[in-house]
Amino acid sequence: MAYDSPAELEAFRAEVREWLEKNCPPSMRTPMTEDEVVWGGRREKFKNPDSKVWLERMGEKGWTAPTWPKEYGGGGLTRDQAKVLEQEMARIHARPPLFSFGLWMFGPALIEFGNEEQKKRFLPDIVMGRTRWCQGYSEPGAGSDLAGLQTKCEDKGDHYLINGQKVWTSYADQADWIFCLVRTDTSKKHEGISFILFDMESEGVETRPIKLISGSSPFCETFFNDVKVPKDQLVGEVNGGWKIAKRLLQHERSSISAGGFGSTRGSGMLGPEEYAKIHVGTDKDGKVLDGDLRGRIADHMMYAKAFNLTVKRSGEQAKAGQEVGHTASIIKYAAAKMNQDKFELMIEALGTEGLGWEGEGFDKGAKMATRGWLRSKGNSIEGGTSEINLNVVAKRVLGLRDHQ
Repeated sequence: MAYDSPAELEAFRAEVREWLEKNCPPSMRTPMTEDEVVWGGRREKFKNPDSKVWLERMGEKGWTAPTWPKEYGGGGLTRDQAKVLEQEMARIHARPPLFSFGLWMFGPALIEFGNEEQKKRFLPDIVMGRTRWCQGYSEPGAGSDLAGLQTKCEDKGDHYLINGQKVWTSYADQADWIFCLVRTDTSKKHEGISFILFDMESEGVETRPIKLISGSSPFCETFFNDVKVPKDQLVGEVNGGWKIAKRLLQHERSSISAGGFGSTRGSGMLGPEEYAKIHVGTDKDGKVLDGDLRGRIADHMMYAKAFNLTVKRSGEQAKAGQEVGHTASIIKYAAAKMNQDKFELMIEALGTEGLGWEGEGFDKGAKMATRGWLRSKGNSIEGGTSEINLNVVAKRVLGLRDHQ
């Protein structure tokens, strides 16, 4: 049944509201801490049993990927229906049932470029949270210049053989499968790259977590030593991977930006305004005493509001089928700056409380803010450096030519 008219959409809203009331557990309507986030996959451990129930129920409806086609496990909803679902989940403060690179990046690319067999094989497991994916893109000598990658993929007749190294592979040590860029032709640069999928438990795959200055280890070095991959796991054509890579980067930059990088929700952290009122003080009207800091916090809050509206508009344009590829670079650059500015303001407002790292002498939220401030330094590097994104804007949006 299609829901196109306002009356039909309201009927759908009533159905969604009734279903959510019956199926969303009460504990899934509360703020979520970082260790309660569900990534799915073979190694998933549910801190709250209701998280598993919620994921299974939403997955069975296809509502973890509401606009994906039903034949691949998705919800088959229209853009307007998906918006209604989003609104009704927000109304009851329902948690997202699943966080997944498969949902945000790989799945949309596979729907566009994969063959029918690949879509039916991989997409339903993403929707249900049964498979956790990681991204094999950057290499020690190919970060900003991604097309310079050297991980070799050789055709051995009945299989491919992969040798090489990736770096900054997010959660590679926790992932089940990887979508990976490999070099299948050394005589060409962009035209010699292919896009391939393989199991992270394949013989010859090794991961080593990288500890960051913030103390966390979300990234890994990933090594491939004579990894055998079935040929039916190549997506698209041999040497046709760069086109897929560019499209997936658009999805990555959009998802990073939409997520706002390090959200303070459920972390124990407050925002710049709250910290300023506590540690700097307020006047008789409840305003932050330091006028200069107050003004900069206000600027940040207006910037954040405009940014979120822009992200929503871009999302609506993408769902309507409009080309928004270059917008992703603009938003990614803006998101990195916004998040770094937010943590700078938080640390400034905290004063000496912002020096805390561990132990009982400092508030948990303040310690998290300090670590978040350090972590935010990577925002302008990950998912495409700010310099690269500015180059994209200069060339593709403003039409500027390279300096000769």
